[in-house]
Amino acid sequence: MSSTDSTEIAKTDDSSVASDLDKSLSDSISKKFSNVEIAYVKPDRIRVNVKKEDIIDVASFIRDELNFDHAESVSGVDYPEDKQIEVVYHLGSYTDASLDKKILALATRTPREDDPHPGNDSTKLPSLRDVFPSVSFHERECFEMLGVYFDGHPDNRRLLLPED
Repeated sequence: MSSTDSTEIAKTDDSSVASDLDKSLSDSISKKFSNVEIAYVKPDRIRVNVKKEDIIDVASFIRDELNFDHAESVSGVDYPEDKQIEVVYHLGSYTDASLDKKILALATRTPREDDPHPGNDSTKLPSLRDVFPSVSFHERECFEMLGVYFDGHPDNRRLLLPED
């Protein structure tokens, strides 16, 4: 994964660039974790790609040092041709007014199986429930829909669909 040198400030359609705060947030993450990739920095949007082994440490830093205090949503994406599943945590802040419009997307990938079975080693990701309690139901949905077992989650079971 790349470092700060490859961070690109993306321009939007109205030609405005990311704020100094956006850049400062992404720089703080890059300086603390040399093995993360800052995928993009746009006005009010930052995407950080991390290895699954590092996601808890990076998420804890984002919460404790950058004041992103909750997960607004969690998305699961299946990439069948790459044989990977990606989980993206969209983080925000209720408590820091300077972050009220900011969304930090924290993403990680794991190998997927052709015929996934929840709980197999290749479909496991660490749970962020202890870092952001608001992910509890979101991770259960990813477990159910994509077969991703969240290691450390206290309730990996079906949420929406019947057993059959």
